[in-house]
Amino acid sequence: MDDSYHIYINRVARLTLLESYLSGVQHIQSSPKFQPQDDGMRKPVPFPGYSAISPPAAEDPQNNAFYDDLQECQARLLGMLDPNLLVPLPPESFHLTLADLIWEAGYLQAIEENPQFDSKLRQCIRQSFEQCSNLSPQEPIRAQVLGLSLMTRSIGVCLSPKSEDAYDLLVQLRRAIYQNQDLIALGIEQQYHFTGHITLGYFGEIPTNLDRERLCSILSDFNRHWQEEPQELLIHKVELRKFDDMTNYYREQDWPAFEWHGG
Repeated sequence: MDDSYHIYINRVARLTLLESYLSGVQHIQSSPKFQPQDDGMRKPVPFPGYSAISPPAAEDPQNNAFYDDLQECQARLLGMLDPNLLVPLPPESFHLTLADLIWEAGYLQAIEENPQFDSKLRQCIRQSFEQCSNLSPQEPIRAQVLGLSLMTRSIGVCLSPKSEDAYDLLVQLRRAIYQNQDLIALGIEQQYHFTGHITLGYFGEIPTNLDRERLCSILSDFNRHWQEEPQELLIHKVELRKFDDMTNYYREQDWPAFEWHGG
């Protein structure tokens, strides 16, 4: 289901172009993952599930400089946007998702029907990672920021592995997960093409008089930052993580992880 490397680069690079912003901005919506409170602030709502992700920024010292830059970019971007338009994610939670697994209603139904669901899921992911143990390279994968992406309910940065071999490794990891028959038996299937990205925030209050062309220009101009100062994420580990909402991703020490030999 995932693209070839060259198709992937072309597809993701297009997401960072002004033309894509101008098309997508017509469809942006407030995210239901954050709801307004009495004080006017938006707070995360329960949204439980699992993903296979890179370690969150707070637990990834190898990428301190990268995430420091991303945090600064998030703050600068918020200062340019209309107030309350974007609900920022905690910078310590920034991460790259390798594989979405299960979330919200699907997860709640799964654990209601199968009290052993969580342990079975962890066992399946461990099997998938072990299946790929012979693929582990000596060096971390370098993924370069291509620019901002405007999604229907969020804004993030798009990334691309810098080599075809690195991209193919990520795709093989995803295949090992999504083609695991035991995992499929748990009701988990691939639903999206891989689009490497790190979410910076979700849309909150979208004013009726929002200047959408100005928003697109802000995003397009902002991309010069990464053209002038290229930034790379070193992907050295992929872990199974659980989340209760969109602000915190956690795991127990014995949960499965795929770690590079040199990581």
